[in-house]
Amino acid sequence: MTVKKIKRLLKTKETILMLVTLAIVLGFFINNKYYLSLDSLRGTMISMSITGIMAVGVALLFIGKGIDLSMSMACLFGGVSCALLMRAGIPWPIAIVITLIIGACIGGIHAFMIAKLGMMPFIATIAMANVLQGVNLTLTNAQNVTIADESFYWGSTLLVGIFPVPFVIMIILLLVYGVILSKTQFGRNIYLVGGNEQAARLAGVSPVKTRSVLYINAGVMSTFSGVVLASRMRTASPSSLSDNQMTAITAAILGGIAFTGGSGGMTGCFIGILMLSFFNTGLSSLALKAYWTTIASGLLLILALTVDFFNERSRAKSLRANTDAKGVQE
Repeated sequence: MTVKKIKRLLKTKETILMLVTLAIVLGFFINNKYYLSLDSLRGTMISMSITGIMAVGVALLFIGKGIDLSMSMACLFGGVSCALLMRAGIPWPIAIVITLIIGACIGGIHAFMIAKLGMMPFIATIAMANVLQGVNLTLTNAQNVTIADESFYWGSTLLVGIFPVPFVIMIILLLVYGVILSKTQFGRNIYLVGGNEQAARLAGVSPVKTRSVLYINAGVMSTFSGVVLASRMRTASPSSLSDNQMTAITAAILGGIAFTGGSGGMTGCFIGILMLSFFNTGLSSLALKAYWTTIASGLLLILALTVDFFNERSRAKSLRANTDAKGVQE
């Protein structure tokens, strides 16, 4: 590798994010030698898994210039639905498939409200979040649903004695969606729709159809994250993890996924998940009260949105400069 290539590599978003993540890890490790112990790393991998699975749906939606603020409630609804189906005597593999179909329907409703009824995305998805929260509490009478089938506890299993199954699932999903984004026509359509709707239409790509698929995918990923969570916890809760959605959004934006659409990728998303997870684990290792972690996560989201704002402004300036240069040449 030449010096020029190394310099170019060091200037990429992903490299900068990884260096910041390593600095965070090193800082907390100096303060606490047990921060990188095997048990601590397992805990970090488990904590990032649910957020990571949800972030896959968030990332694709952001790239396609969409947004879904119901994902936390859909996550809990997925766990509750699967647990209740199993309680009704349905085998857990079939219960998972039915739950994912329900998640796809939730995403389809979002797409219908936004595309056909003309609702603003954040209003439509917040309304659905309230509906799902009410349904969760009604179906469970506001009580946790215990899962009796021990074969469903694969979420707490370790592969090779080190890697939690939810973490492996997250990695597989990130790889699959990374290939979809970078190697398929549909992936290119997502970037086109998120970056320039008018250009997408001229190229024969339907923004409505593309985003509909993304909303359906977000619904599936949300409910699946709830299934994985229920498998790990051995119970389904109708009201926990209210901040999980904001964590997924923060991780995606920290990883370079543009809130305004059209840019970003799964590599950056994964690094964002790593950064946020190690940061939160580090805060926990300092024995700070829980609300300090919430404050820190909020500040990180503000920082991520600020960076995204300046990146978008820089990208817009670059685009205008290129357009002006072409105009002068003509």
